Amino acid sequence: KNFTRFYHLCIFGKLWVFPTHQPTQQQETRCSGHKTCNKDEMADRDPFPMQSEQAAKLAASVPAPDEEKSTWTQMSTRFESFTKKLTPSSLSQKVSLTGSKKKKFGKDYDDDDDDDDEERDDDDFLNRPLGSQPTGPLAFIMTQLTRLIRRLYGDSIPISEVIRVFVLSLTLFFMIGGYWLLRSLKDPVLTALCGVEAIPKAKMASVLVVLGVVSVYNKLLDSSLPKHKLFFIFGTFYFGMFAGIALMLNDKQIGLPNEQPDPRRILGWVSYCGIESFGSVMVSLFWSFANSNVSLESAKACYGLLVATAQIGSILGPVIVKNYAETWGVPTLYFLGAVAMLLLQGTMYMYVSIYGIGSAEKKQEGAPKKKKAGVLEGLYLFWEHNYIKGIFAISCLFMVEVTIVDFTMKVLAKEHFSELHPCLPNESCWDNLTNTPTGLSADATASFTRFMGLFGQATNTLSFLMSLLGTSAVIRTLGLRLTLLLFPSICLISIIYVRFSPTLYTVFAVMIILKASSYALNNPTKEILYQPTSSAVKYKAKSWIDIFGARGSKALGSVVTNAFSDSATNLVANGSLVGMGVASFLIWNARFMGKKFDEFTSSGFVVGEEENENENGGVHMAIKQNEEIDTSCALDDQDDDNEVAESELEGENQKVKDEPEITMV
Repeated sequence: KNFTRFYHLCIFGKLWVFPTHQPTQQQETRCSGHKTCNKDEMADRDPFPMQSEQAAKLAASVPAPDEEKSTWTQMSTRFESFTKKLTPSSLSQKVSLTGSKKKKFGKDYDDDDDDDDEERDDDDFLNRPLGSQPTGPLAFIMTQLTRLIRRLYGDSIPISEVIRVFVLSLTLFFMIGGYWLLRSLKDPVLTALCGVEAIPKAKMASVLVVLGVVSVYNKLLDSSLPKHKLFFIFGTFYFGMFAGIALMLNDKQIGLPNEQPDPRRILGWVSYCGIESFGSVMVSLFWSFANSNVSLESAKACYGLLVATAQIGSILGPVIVKNYAETWGVPTLYFLGAVAMLLLQGTMYMYVSIYGIGSAEKKQEGAPKKKKAGVLEGLYLFWEHNYIKGIFAISCLFMVEVTIVDFTMKVLAKEHFSELHPCLPNESCWDNLTNTPTGLSADATASFTRFMGLFGQATNTLSFLMSLLGTSAVIRTLGLRLTLLLFPSICLISIIYVRFSPTLYTVFAVMIILKASSYALNNPTKEILYQPTSSAVKYKAKSWIDIFGARGSKALGSVVTNAFSDSATNLVANGSLVGMGVASFLIWNARFMGKKFDEFTSSGFVVGEEENENENGGVHMAIKQNEEIDTSCALDDQDDDNEVAESELEGENQKVKDEPEITMV
């Protein structure tokens, strides 16, 4: 706007001084001695000619009027002709005039003081060339979407970074969606093929299978294979496995048409253990890849988006099974879960093709080959570093108290619905020998099932809303240190509330809050804690923590519940004490981890990196050798004494600088 006003001011000012470009008296005098001088030629000449030598040289370099007629006096003064020259292509090649800033008192300020204009000036979408901006409803939608993204994830993260994380989250969406679809089929398929008695044995067998898969996973991490190709390797493997199982489920002998359950039917065991290993390994692989490719600031702002996308998948998977199991059939749904393995490979290929791999992985690929530590390197790193132990505590120990509260809710629900729908003597749940009920009536079972279905829907819905709308805002407002303290504090308050008010719907509300908070707050923050760690910690140590740490914590919680499962009162009284103890320890651990995280990120220290240990060891060795009289470097004693005297005056650090000729062995 300012440029346009300046242009018109110059044009109209010139026309006001020279309205018709008539020759002046001085021009008439100059033309009197030339026969070829006329009014047209005088109109083409500059009314203010310069008489210097430089002007003469410049005039000589310009074509004569008869060769190329000058047009400076014929420039249109109408605004339309000026605007026609401002094409979108020309504007895109020039620096923006309205978005320029000026210096004032050492700070930047915009030409326009309006806050909305400042926000639009910084908006990449609105600053595009005029020809490429959408119009109509599309422009309004894009503008509102841009403002919503900035409000949810902050102004410090560009929209392009949010889009990049969203593209990455599509892989997690298909991964979690396929897993929950198959998980909904896991127990029914095993029950139909092998009987319900095989479920506890299958759980124990799955631990051994997962251990084998983790060993292969760590073996591949030791190779020179790029990390993102592990998605293609494991994705193809699980697609082949699940697609083959889907086809065999239609077989009349080994599939579902054979309705005689037999523990020796291997297909049920393969199905159960395959789904368990997929959920354990692939999710850990994704978060390891995300931590290696997303910066700290982007993680704080956008990990909530990753969790929210995963929650959509966890909701859609069971919904598809619930609505289409009878019409499509179990084999078709099983094959749909196998197709999700292909889709997650496609989204990962799209992400790598557009954005490439992270700088950390590029650095690792270009680094010299090191001696491989083997599949147990993750356990070794866990044992050596307290920081990794702290991540384990945040990732897994809360499951102890969640397991206790969850079992308490189910015990209270069983008692509640048993009283609401009692078992009568004529029903199958009545034991005629003891003349007492031994189980739940049909109505009580149906009510219990609807209650658990309501619990799952409420948990997933609240988790999605908190992840999408609250995670980034909480981390940006409170910071990571306070956010780490928030979840264990919620756990402690919730367990205390359950202890003093042990009713069914109180425990129901507490479980929803704990589950949703673990997804929306605890999961993103514990993944952010992997930022100042090495690639070996992100992939190898994390795989052991996520897979076996979580299973061990659930087993520990089950030990507590089994010890006090004789009555709901005893379970609440004693289980709550264990839960409060675990929550108190997690609060202390969160303070420790927040402090260490700030120290490591500010200093650039990388946990588990061999270079850090080598550098620290070299510094200590140099100080020790410099403090000794005999440095074993073939130097005279007199020179050593002089250097020691100088070092005592200048300090230990200056002494090291004054001895560049010493080579330490």
